[in-house]
Amino acid sequence: MSYKIIGKYIKELDFKIPNPKIFSLLSKSISNYKINIDIKSSQLKERIIEVEISLNLTPIKDDLEKINTKIIYSTLIELNDNISDKKEIEKIILIDVPSKVYPELRKIFIFVFESSGFKDIKISNNVNFQNLYNIKKSQ
Repeated sequence: MSYKIIGKYIKELDFKIPNPKIFSLLSKSISNYKINIDIKSSQLKERIIEVEISLNLTPIKDDLEKINTKIIYSTLIELNDNISDKKEIEKIILIDVPSKVYPELRKIFIFVFESSGFKDIKISNNVNFQNLYNIKKSQ
């Protein structure tokens, strides 16, 4: 393997339902929200990179009441000494690491929803990060 995970943690968790009306509407219309995934990275030391993967819900239509749900999951990775190709590093950050930690991130996000009274939250079990990478590259 060209990298190893040296740490993972929840960097930010924002979950706000402003009032009971929005809570009751949301339980009926959770399917009117979509999941957004964002990936950012920053170099901490010479071979150490922080990869931040964020998930949040956004309404599909503008007329829906807004809730604030966002989790940023930080993964610290150490690159092997033999890795120097920028394209390979980019694939590690945008495909390999997200594919590895997404199941854990999804589990945490669903737990927060279920603990808040939403039993029917459906978030995809799998995300094809390779496909997302290819789409981004072709734009």
